[in-house]
Amino acid sequence: MSEKITISGIDLTLTEPADVSMEWVGNEDLINELKAAWLVVDDNDLPLNPRILGKPGVGKTTLAYASGKRMKKDVYIFQCTMDTRPEDLLITPVIASGNKISYVASSLVTAMIKGGVCLLDEGNRMSEKSWASLAALMDKRRYIESIIAGIRIYAHEDFRLCVTMNSDSSTYEIPEYIQSRLQPKIYIDFPNRVDELKILNYNLPFASDEILEYCVDFLQNSHKHDEPYTVRDGINILRYYMKTRELDGRKKEKLDYKEFDIATIHILEEAATKYCPNNYKQFLEQLEKDALASDFLNKFRE
Repeated sequence: MSEKITISGIDLTLTEPADVSMEWVGNEDLINELKAAWLVVDDNDLPLNPRILGKPGVGKTTLAYASGKRMKKDVYIFQCTMDTRPEDLLITPVIASGNKISYVASSLVTAMIKGGVCLLDEGNRMSEKSWASLAALMDKRRYIESIIAGIRIYAHEDFRLCVTMNSDSSTYEIPEYIQSRLQPKIYIDFPNRVDELKILNYNLPFASDEILEYCVDFLQNSHKHDEPYTVRDGINILRYYMKTRELDGRKKEKLDYKEFDIATIHILEEAATKYCPNNYKQFLEQLEKDALASDFLNKFRE
């Protein structure tokens, strides 16, 4: 049964924390950067509200969730969308039994009350009107005001806030007065080869070393050319590759380069296959030919 609490005479139904299998694998410095932002070093100090930036699929949500869990806190995740309203972020009225109005605290407000961590996921999809309702929470005031319920709620001293944003995708421009409250900025880039292999192995412990190594080679090749393909794409490629082989009864057969290409096309696009290791040499040779051809044409035109 959901927990209830009364604040200023208003009964609130609280939201359950997220309980998912997310473990950070990779650069531990990023965990420490987030912990430092949340640290309070004096009675007059306040925690910061970090903003995690990076391409979709690099692990922003995982980083925030795992950091909160390592600090032995409940983590609440709120998925932001372009339709998110202030009341969605704070307190929502619902019709209860007997046609009475009941109030439900969002995951954010529940985290405030319980002293947990709230992750606002993909925050740059939210409008300024919704962000404005959080301005007081992200400065020294540390409270929210719900017009719907007519109450003010102060954040527990252990409450921590974090926002993730996709660096290449934004539905709305975040206003400056909000950006100044969302500091520091923590950037997640593509992992190096060793960390990327660890991530794949953690998520796909049932995959062979051969296929994991091959997939990492594909990802690393694509990173070198600034393609947007991430380790999440690699995980999905391998899952689809292994599922199709399981279906055909060929699960334990030797790695099939062509089938990996097909899986890559289904998950990404045909152009991505040029970064597959068995095609990579051909890709480099083609680049060289194109460069020579371009050189020749330029000289001919002169």
